[in-house]
Amino acid sequence: MYNEMSLYEGKYSMRNDAWQAHIVIDQSLHHGDPCIRGTRIPVSIIIGSLADGLSLQDIQTAYPQISTTDIHAALAYAAQVVRQDIFAPFPITEKTYAY
Repeated sequence: MYNEMSLYEGKYSMRNDAWQAHIVIDQSLHHGDPCIRGTRIPVSIIIGSLADGLSLQDIQTAYPQISTTDIHAALAYAAQVVRQDIFAPFPITEKTYAY
């Protein structure tokens, strides 16, 4: 049986690759920003809310359509992006020049 959560030091944590079942990147959804699957809630909103000190319960109160597992998936996704293990595809629309 596939288990996306594992016990680590007495707490549950998400496996590094399990976020893929909960996060979607689609150019037709929220301008291609990574979002919680089945919603238009960007991962950046979840991560920013946690960084601002909101608890899991606070976030779920604000966004009742997401689960604790969805929040953990957002964190797992962000951790992989920071480690540069994965990259979101960026559309090339025009040349950008650095000045």
